[in-house]
Amino acid sequence: CTLKKTAMQLAFADGNPKANIMIIGEAPGNEEDRAGKPFVGPAGKLLDKMLESIGLNRTNVYITNIVPWRPPGNRNPSVSEVTICMPFLERQIELVAPSLLILVGGVASNALLGIKQGITKIRGRWYTYHGNDTSNQLEIPTIPIFHTAYLLRSPSKKKEAWSDLLKIKKHLDDLE
Repeated sequence: CTLKKTAMQLAFADGNPKANIMIIGEAPGNEEDRAGKPFVGPAGKLLDKMLESIGLNRTNVYITNIVPWRPPGNRNPSVSEVTICMPFLERQIELVAPSLLILVGGVASNALLGIKQGITKIRGRWYTYHGNDTSNQLEIPTIPIFHTAYLLRSPSKKKEAWSDLLKIKKHLDDLE
C-alpha cells in the first residue's frame, strides 16, 4: 500500500485482541499517525466517552481501521488502497473473532458490508458481516454508526448516535 510511504508510522490497532467487540474506522488521522494507535485524537476521545456511556472501554474492545496508514491530508482512503488492505483486515477479523462489529463511518461500512448507501441511511441498522468466507459460516452481527469526527463537526447528530449506542448496549445485554 503506497500510504506506507507518506505516513509516519503504522497505526495498526489498540485495545484488547481477545475482545468480543471489534470497532473499525476508516484510517488514521494526524494524531493517530504520530501515536501509532487508532482513535487517539479528538474523535478518539469522543469514541472513548461514547463507549464509557454503555459500559465499555479500550480494555474490552479492539479498535482498528480499514487502512493502517494515514492518507495524506487526512483524505479518505481510495478504493485501491482499501482493496489492497482488505485481505489483512479480513484476516484480522478472523483472528480476533469478535461477536460484534461496530463500523465507524461510511468508509468502513461501505468497505466491509459492500453497501453503497451513505452512512446517514445505514447507521443504526443491523447487518451481518460474512467477510470473504465462501461457505457463509462466518456471521458477525454488525452495526454502522456515525464517525466520531463527523459528530464533532455536527453535534446535532449526537442524538442519533446515542440511539445507536443504546441499540449496541441492548444487543450486548441480550448476549449475557
